[in-house]
Amino acid sequence: MTTEAEYAAALQALADRGRFGIRLGLGRTRALLRELGDPQRSIRGALVAGTNGKGSVLALAASALRAVGLRVGETPKPHLVSYRERLQIGGRPVDASTFARLVGEALAAADRVPHRLGPPTEFELLTAMVFHWFAEERVDLALVEVGLGGRLDATHAWDGGVAAITNVDLDHTDRLGPTIGHIAREKAAIIERGDIAVTGATGEALAIVRRRAARLNVPLAVVEPPPITGMSLDGIEVELPRLGRTHVGLRGRHQAANVAVADALLDALEAAGIADVPVAARRDGYETARWPGRLELLSIEGRDVLLDGAHNPAGAAALATALDDLRPFLTPGRPTLLTASMADKDVDGVVGALALSGALREARIVTTHLDMPRALAAQALAERWRALAPGSSVEVVAEPAAALESALRGADGPVVVAGSLYLVGLVRGLLVDDPLLRDPPLSAR
Repeated sequence: MTTEAEYAAALQALADRGRFGIRLGLGRTRALLRELGDPQRSIRGALVAGTNGKGSVLALAASALRAVGLRVGETPKPHLVSYRERLQIGGRPVDASTFARLVGEALAAADRVPHRLGPPTEFELLTAMVFHWFAEERVDLALVEVGLGGRLDATHAWDGGVAAITNVDLDHTDRLGPTIGHIAREKAAIIERGDIAVTGATGEALAIVRRRAARLNVPLAVVEPPPITGMSLDGIEVELPRLGRTHVGLRGRHQAANVAVADALLDALEAAGIADVPVAARRDGYETARWPGRLELLSIEGRDVLLDGAHNPAGAAALATALDDLRPFLTPGRPTLLTASMADKDVDGVVGALALSGALREARIVTTHLDMPRALAAQALAERWRALAPGSSVEVVAEPAAALESALRGADGPVVVAGSLYLVGLVRGLLVDDPLLRDPPLSAR
C-alpha cells in the first residue's frame, strides 16, 4: 500500500471514530496508553487549560523554548488545514507516513482496551498517538493543550509537572456546567499534587483555582496582564516584570494576558527542573511567535485579510477590540466580515460582541455555511445579524469558497474571516500554500 493510500486510510479510520462522539472520562485513554507502554511517563512539561488563549500560550512558550535549542512536543488544536498539525515537534507537523503508522498502532492498542470501558474516541486515539510519538522522538519536554474542560479530558491522563490555566469563561456549558464556577472546577482539576501551577484566571474562577492549589499544597503563580506600551500591525509591546519592554509577535491587546501566563509557565518549568529559558531567549521567542488563524494577517492581492476564530463571546469580544485597535494600520475602506458558525455555539453572544466593534459598524457581512453536521445554516446566521445589528448590510453565500470569492471581490477595505476556526482553516487552505501542510494528493484518497 502506498504512503498516500495509508495516509488516506488513517484519516478515514480517525473519522470513523468520530461516530463515538465526545465522551469525557480518563479510563479509555489510560488503558490505551497502558497498551502502548505508558509512553507519557517518560515525558515532562506543561498541561494548559482555559477557555481562551491556550493556543497562544503554547505558541509563545514553545517559541521561547525553541530559542534555546530545546525540542518541544506541541499539540495545537483544532487543526486548520491538515490533521497533522495536531502533532508537532519543534514547530513542524508530523509527516504523513509517521502519522499513518501512529494511527495504526493506536488502533491496534484500542482493540485491546477492555470492552467494559467502551471504544476509544477519536480524541482519545489522538492523545495516545501524541504521547507515543513524543516518547519515540525523545522530546525534551511537551506543551499539551487540554481539549475540553480538564478534569475528564483525555489529556489529563498525563501530568507533566506544570499545570497552567489561562482564564475561565462560559463555553461548552452543555458539558462543563452552566456557570463560571462549574467550569472553573473542571479546569482547576488539572492541578495535581506535586505540580507547580500558573493561572491568569480572575474573580470566582481564581478563587476556585486557589482553593484547589492550596488543598494539594501546590505553589500557584497568579499573573495579570502587563501594561501595553505599544501596538502595531506586527503585534504589541508590553512591560514584563523581569524582561522590561518586550515585543510580542501576536496581535491583539488580549495577548498581554497570554504572554504573562506563558512567561510564568516558563518560570514554573524552571522551578520544576524541566527547562531553563533565559531572558534573551524569552525576548526572542515572544517576538518571533506565530499562531496561524488567530488574528493572522495575510496580504491577498494588496488587500489585508485577517483570520481569527472568535467562536465564543469572549473570543469575539477580543477580536472586536483588536479590530478597533488595528483599524488605523489596515487597508483603508469599508471592511468586509466573512463569517460562519456552529449551531451549538452561543451565536447571539458572538454576533453581539462583534457588532460592538466600531471597525465593523458599517461593514459588509457575508454569511456562509460549513459542510458539517453541527454547522448553522448561512441564512439562519444572517437572520441573527439582522436582528442583533439592525441596519447591517448582510449577504448570504452558502458555499464557503464562493463566499470567500465574493468577500474578496466586493471588498474595498480589509476582509475579516471569523466566527469559526473551521471556516478559518478552510479559508487559510485556499489562500496559503504552506509546504509543511501539503497532504498527499486528493486523488490518492
